[in-house]
Amino acid sequence: MPASAPFLAVSDLRTRTLTPAELTAALPRAELDVEAAVAAVRPVVEDVAARGAEAVLEASERFDGMRPEQLRVPQAELQRALEELDPAIRAALEESAARVRRVDAAQARPAESVEVVPGGTVTQRWVPVARVGLYVPGGRAVLPSSVVMNVVPAQVAGVEQIVLASPPQKEYGGLPHPTIMAACALLGVTEVLAVGGAQAIALLAHGADDLGDGAALEGVDLVTGPGNVYVAAAKRLVRGTVGIDAEAGPTEIAILADGAADPAYVAADLISQAEHDPLAASVLVTDSPQLAAAVEAELAEQVPQALHRERIEQALRGRQSGVVLVADLAQGLAVVDAYGAEHLEIQTADAAEVAARVTNAGAVFVGPHSPVSLGDYAAGSNHVLPTGGTSRFTGGLGVQTFLRGIHVVDYDRDALAGARAAATTLAVAEGLPAHGTAIDVRFAD
Repeated sequence: MPASAPFLAVSDLRTRTLTPAELTAALPRAELDVEAAVAAVRPVVEDVAARGAEAVLEASERFDGMRPEQLRVPQAELQRALEELDPAIRAALEESAARVRRVDAAQARPAESVEVVPGGTVTQRWVPVARVGLYVPGGRAVLPSSVVMNVVPAQVAGVEQIVLASPPQKEYGGLPHPTIMAACALLGVTEVLAVGGAQAIALLAHGADDLGDGAALEGVDLVTGPGNVYVAAAKRLVRGTVGIDAEAGPTEIAILADGAADPAYVAADLISQAEHDPLAASVLVTDSPQLAAAVEAELAEQVPQALHRERIEQALRGRQSGVVLVADLAQGLAVVDAYGAEHLEIQTADAAEVAARVTNAGAVFVGPHSPVSLGDYAAGSNHVLPTGGTSRFTGGLGVQTFLRGIHVVDYDRDALAGARAAATTLAVAEGLPAHGTAIDVRFAD
């Protein structure tokens, strides 16, 4: 493709009236064939379930090009990584964790008791998952921030057992990246596995009798964390054996902007997301053709200066990225709600008012000084968010991900008597008279 070719394809919806389904189909979106990936990783997941650590090691050799000496990272290695961590990076991780913890503390949920009638209460207790497996990828980028985003809400929720898996790295002797290990040690995570990809998800879900060090690994109850399509496929396969947070797809940003937006800011934010992956989606929705042209000019200026410019160009020019022209902000809101972006920036006049009208997004970033990259690291929000439009029915990772609501029903005899007629009538209506009898027997005298 010529260097002068536009970075972003333009879709003009200004004169089109579309149904919700037609609108969704008209928007840029990455192709992610999880089902095809499921077929590819099913043998790996089933092999790990059957043979444990040996199957994991064979998969690591095949997919990572190395066979780690041990799957469980020694405590001494975790501590050494922390001691050798650049003080500036340590301070940044501490600041990030403190901000996330501050936000998460407000999500902690006390028991909620309701007196339905005198003598009859229903209490909702919020109980943490007992044991969780957290996955932190280690492909194109090292992501210690993902350690923070997974671990902190689990700790705030009260999870007692946390095991974290991250791929082995050749240059570090088969251990995860030192910064990942240091982040684990900093947050007090002591059970760390040098395992990546689908085999990591399978190992977390199924456990193993012996990791090669003579000690077993107990399977977890819930697996969370981002990853590639093969990680998503493995999550799909183990769902039901364990809980999962989501099947994450390629990362994405949508920016709803009007003529008041600064094109340099908009271009920089589109680039920052494209930096992740050639399949990353960067979408600008605007009622200003002038802004769209100015952003394109900024991209032509900024992209060549970027470290990962080839990856960025591929992402920006991919079918998943583009500019969507709309007639006005009302249509723009309809577009971004149909898209349901993982990250949605609002760069308009009265940005807070516009943002308050958004219904579908993983996270919303309001105004010119709330870029997505702030949320990636130091806003206090979580960056593990729903992708692929799934924000229309689910939210991002948080304390609630690690909690289960349990109803506790406590009625005395008089309260039960007051509910007797309604309960027994419904039992008969449903053809389940023994249900009613279980109540009536308590009043046989």
